[in-house]
Amino acid sequence: MNNLLTVTPSPHIKSGNSTTRIMLDVVLAMVPALIASVIIFGLRSLLLVAVCVVSCVVFEYLFRVVTKRANTISDLSAVVTGMLLAFNLPVTFPIWMAVLGCFVAIVIVKQLFGGIGQNFANPAITARIVLLVSFAGQMSNWLIPQKTAGGIELVSGATPLTLLAEGTAEGIPSYMDLFLGLRGGCLGETCVLALLIGGVYLVIRKVINPIIPVAFMGTVFLFSWALGADPLMQLLTGGVVLGAVFMATDYSTSPVTNWGKLIFGIGCGLLTVVIRQFGSYPEGVSFAILLMNILTPHIDTLTKTKPFGGVAK
Repeated sequence: MNNLLTVTPSPHIKSGNSTTRIMLDVVLAMVPALIASVIIFGLRSLLLVAVCVVSCVVFEYLFRVVTKRANTISDLSAVVTGMLLAFNLPVTFPIWMAVLGCFVAIVIVKQLFGGIGQNFANPAITARIVLLVSFAGQMSNWLIPQKTAGGIELVSGATPLTLLAEGTAEGIPSYMDLFLGLRGGCLGETCVLALLIGGVYLVIRKVINPIIPVAFMGTVFLFSWALGADPLMQLLTGGVVLGAVFMATDYSTSPVTNWGKLIFGIGCGLLTVVIRQFGSYPEGVSFAILLMNILTPHIDTLTKTKPFGGVAK
């Protein structure tokens, strides 16, 4: 009787989803933020996104050809990486530097580690940090949208986070302007409304679990308030919402268990606030997510559950 049943670990339920379907949903979820960036920053934002997407696809295709591996550009993961990297760049960023960032994201961070699902860190975030360290001047050249009688006019200036770090209240937009994206910043991070629309779509489609975004944004809000900073301002400025919804939820680099996701989200939020309040950089989202990416295997180990039918050790 003992040999009649075969006990194996889960999962046993086969999903109809595919990598291509999931990545297409992510692309669709980013469309509102893309439209908002074009409205706010002009057509150059569309050019920058197109260059990053095409570069990422080409680099992935060429790498797979050179290494004689099955090509994977049809899964759309390179498209998602290109869009996310572009969303993390200022609209004035030089095109050739953006192409270099795409090479770092696809070839070095993703493909050299085995391709999709094998990378230990989010490719777009890692590429952004490399570009920030290598080209600090170009990565901090911001255009600020100003409302005028004729529409929106772009002028050079500092982001709200930079002004807050300098202790300057003058020039900081209202909460509503921050929510709608009328502020300086990377082209895909400014319009919180568009990002939340995309996030709700991904939750409804069950592409992402809301635990990480809610824990991330909630921790930023509460920890900022505990340190005496304006919690709503900290939440609406910088790349908190973009990072929480689209980058911290990356399947390959975030924990698989619900408890692990909660720990991961809280860790991202805590590190973001610590870097903002005590570090030399006004923004800390990318560094926070990258550091938590490194800890993900350990979080998975600490929070793993015993498979149903498994034998306790």
